[in-house]
Amino acid sequence: MREHIFAYVTMANTKLFDADDQRYRITPSQQMLCSCLGALTTSTLVTPLDVVKIRLQAQHRTVAPNRCFIYCNGLMDHCIICVNGQSKALNSPISKEQWYRRPGQFTGTLDAFVKIIKTEGVFSLWSGLSPTLVLALPATVVYFTTYEQLRCFMKDRREVENSLFYHKPVWLTSLLAGATARTWAVTVVSPLELIRTKMQSRKLSYREIGVAVRDLVKNRGLQGLWQGLPPSLMRDVPFSALYWASYETYKKSFTSSEITMFQSFIGGAFSGMLAAVVTLPFDVVKTLRQLEFGDSLGSGESLRKASTTKQLFQRIYRQQGIGGLFVGLVPRVAKIAPACAIMISSYEYGKYYFTLRNKQMLEET
Repeated sequence: MREHIFAYVTMANTKLFDADDQRYRITPSQQMLCSCLGALTTSTLVTPLDVVKIRLQAQHRTVAPNRCFIYCNGLMDHCIICVNGQSKALNSPISKEQWYRRPGQFTGTLDAFVKIIKTEGVFSLWSGLSPTLVLALPATVVYFTTYEQLRCFMKDRREVENSLFYHKPVWLTSLLAGATARTWAVTVVSPLELIRTKMQSRKLSYREIGVAVRDLVKNRGLQGLWQGLPPSLMRDVPFSALYWASYETYKKSFTSSEITMFQSFIGGAFSGMLAAVVTLPFDVVKTLRQLEFGDSLGSGESLRKASTTKQLFQRIYRQQGIGGLFVGLVPRVAKIAPACAIMISSYEYGKYYFTLRNKQMLEET
């Protein structure tokens, strides 16, 4: 194991092997394990930053009952609803401790880190993480595995056939694979996200959740399970398309078939920043939609009163002008860049490890 780590970190421009070689290319199950490695590493390192941010914000404002706020574990944004003053776990009908309302007089980010660890224990920096992973982990696995399968499929066709993708550059095939993979992942997860939000909005048992879902399908049809899909697609699909196009182009600039962990970290951060800036207006609308949806569930209002994506765009433009669509640029980039960097570098390490392992097993047979 130590040899694999050393080889990956120190490898520079020496072409050891092609990781996309069909003889020892990683399998779908290995791609899933790599995705899990990246997802767990990212959430472990990024979640404390968001927990501290929420705690700092909480000491300056009161979160009213039936209101909600956004919690990010580095993989997905989650809407946490406070029902009658009680914070509800994202994937459980059981009330949890209001970790974000614990008293603390913090003067800044570093001071908050030190005081939380000293008075509440180091594990308080990961408050609320476990329930969010129930949804975020499968979504990440589906997304990365689908992307890798599509990318390899397009690459193989480009190399051996005069096909649709034969004359297409790397950035375009990566853009198509990234957009398709994200569309599939978001579509698969959207009904689960709807169910999760319903579970946290009221004290519902798992049987009652089943009844609520059947009623939803009865009243609105199967499409009711995907009622929050359009704004998610508007933000996530362009982001993924731009991210993978820029990252794969960055990788292509190196002469070696593999890049070091540091190089993939830099490429992930840069690509994440670029995609975050371009897709910021869609993120603003998506966040408002999440908060509005969560507030309506928490207060028991009808979901029919929710604003459409077009109405939200018009409202923001009318009230704040074009600048309103780019509010929160610095915080978004500061959150996205490290998350993308950690995720892709962890994933690339896992990919390299399994590829080298497959190559060694092939040579031994």
